[in-house]
Amino acid sequence: MGLISKILSVDNVIAEMDVSSKKRLFEQVGLMVENSHAIARSDVFDSLFAREKLGSTGLGQGVAIPHGRIKSLKEATGIFIRLKAPIPFDAPDGKPVSLLFVLLVPEQATDIHLQVLSELAQRFSSKALREQMNDPACDAQKLFDLISDTPDHA
Repeated sequence: MGLISKILSVDNVIAEMDVSSKKRLFEQVGLMVENSHAIARSDVFDSLFAREKLGSTGLGQGVAIPHGRIKSLKEATGIFIRLKAPIPFDAPDGKPVSLLFVLLVPEQATDIHLQVLSELAQRFSSKALREQMNDPACDAQKLFDLISDTPDHA
């Protein structure tokens, strides 16, 4: 464990994003990455949308891990988002999603990409952790602490 804390900063944790669809979510993420990494928002949007067309990145239980490769990105970066209201995400269980970890990796990255996805899937498998993260009183700092913490919250 510990890769999440290497690619996520508290500045990239959003406690109450208000979006109505996957498309709007990806637009907001594109804007964030454009402002923080000087990467065109359209590149981020296109990468996330192209990956989503291959199959939903929704895991189920209200969680999704949209991810994509960005040619001009130098190192992997993550954005953790709790939505104000859940949105449809074509998850396997059919449930809408409210907790998302957006993972963006350089075009050539392979190992870190898979390791981070595995670590995230393991973290999100904890019902107790998901319940804590969905608590409206949980602010960005607390969400950061929960998602990047190495002890298991299960």
